[in-house]
Amino acid sequence: MLELAVLGSLHETPLHGYELRKRLNALLGMFRAFSYGSLYPCLRQLLADGLIVEEEPAAESAVPLTGRRSKIVYKLTAEGKERLQELLTQAGPSAWEDESFGIHFAFFRHTEAEVRLRILEGRRSRLEERLDAVRTALARTRERLDSYTLELQRHGLESVEREVRWLNELIETERRGAAASGADDEERVARQAHEAPSATVNAERRGAAADDGESRTAQEETYRAPAPGTDGPERPTAPENK
Repeated sequence: MLELAVLGSLHETPLHGYELRKRLNALLGMFRAFSYGSLYPCLRQLLADGLIVEEEPAAESAVPLTGRRSKIVYKLTAEGKERLQELLTQAGPSAWEDESFGIHFAFFRHTEAEVRLRILEGRRSRLEERLDAVRTALARTRERLDSYTLELQRHGLESVEREVRWLNELIETERRGAAASGADDEERVARQAHEAPSATVNAERRGAAADDGESRTAQEETYRAPAPGTDGPERPTAPENK
């Protein structure tokens, strides 16, 4: 999951090592203990795979400190963006586990709605299985546990129940959003279908008007054309006054 976390962070903006470490600590620290010793091997591997590149900061933005090396900025490549999208489409059991779910959730804004919903439902299913197992074990061992251990078990059970309720709310929100999006699509298709005949009729009317204009123009040209053997167009003779 460190690969996803690094690529997702660099997708937001290019970062140098210190900034990247702070972001990952804020992101991963919520889900697991983050070891800085694992970051730079990961960066070296991503560089070797062509998923990121190193860039020197611009000369005008670099601080001129004698004897100090300018900080290297890490930036996603086109291949890195493709790899990130590939990771964000993974919605299988590996995305439901405690550590990986948090990372995937942190980048949900870059994830398609269908994938988000599959991950949320998978996570809920996994926690419901865990709840059943914990309740069964607690019922069997309740009499043999001291009060402190029993309280710890109850606390863990309540924590999982709260997360299940939270997931239920998120899933309902995602489904409402998907339903609204589907209704908007249907309305747009219906509007286009309704407007298509009108556009055809208008086009036919414009064509008929153009044909009629051409016909009148042809008649006028015929009227103004000179008669054979004369120097000008024939015109009707006005009656003489008596």
